[in-house]
Amino acid sequence: MAIKSDASASVMPSRFDNPGWLSGLLFVLFIGFFSWALYGSEFSLNNLIEGIPNMGVIMSEMMPPDTERVWPIAKSVFVTLQMALVGAVIGILLSLPLAFLAARNTSPHPLVYRLVRAWVSLVRTIPDLAWALFFVASVGLGPFAGVLTLIVDTIGFCARFFAEAIEEADPQPNEALKAIGANTFDRWVVAILPEAAPSMINSSLFSLEKAVRSSVVLGLVGAGGIGAELAVSMEMFRYDQAATIILMVFVLVYGVERLSGWAREKCL
Repeated sequence: MAIKSDASASVMPSRFDNPGWLSGLLFVLFIGFFSWALYGSEFSLNNLIEGIPNMGVIMSEMMPPDTERVWPIAKSVFVTLQMALVGAVIGILLSLPLAFLAARNTSPHPLVYRLVRAWVSLVRTIPDLAWALFFVASVGLGPFAGVLTLIVDTIGFCARFFAEAIEEADPQPNEALKAIGANTFDRWVVAILPEAAPSMINSSLFSLEKAVRSSVVLGLVGAGGIGAELAVSMEMFRYDQAATIILMVFVLVYGVERLSGWAREKCL
């Protein structure tokens, strides 16, 4: 008995679904908005091409890097590392209780949840340089203003991701402990925190890397660290000194990232 083949079976299904009119409209709107953004940002390939020779001149003046002020630059790099470490650690510690208040399954009241979430979003929305200018005006120039900036920035970063990790924790251990009469703090420490710990450790290590990179920029506005040295070198057209600073910053950031990656492999 001959088996009749279905003609439709030989037709390959389409790789992608045909977009609807709404998807097409959104794509056209995005292209229009992107074109408007290109115009507003004054993006110009001609200016880029014309600036390439100037880039070559600056790069040639950076070589060889100046080693005359290696030790003062190294001390500023160490101050940058100290700022990042102190700001990240204190910010992580302060983020932990805020995260429990900003998580749906641990917040004591919906109003508390909304207020803490809104405050964390506000902190995260304001740029680092704006916080740095605020603290420089408040406590004066120097590393302390940078530390305060990094604390606030770390809270904005870690509190959000800590809260999401807490919300993703398995609710059954918490409910079991609650059923046998365990108090809130014990349930947080025994049931929720171990579940959320791997994600929290990962976010903490990323926040340390972020703090190191941010601390370099904060010195540009007087918040201490190596950024001030870099700003002075560029303003005085000492590109050879700037090259030394950039190389030392690279060593610092790369070392912290490698150490963070090693710690992540050991802890997770």
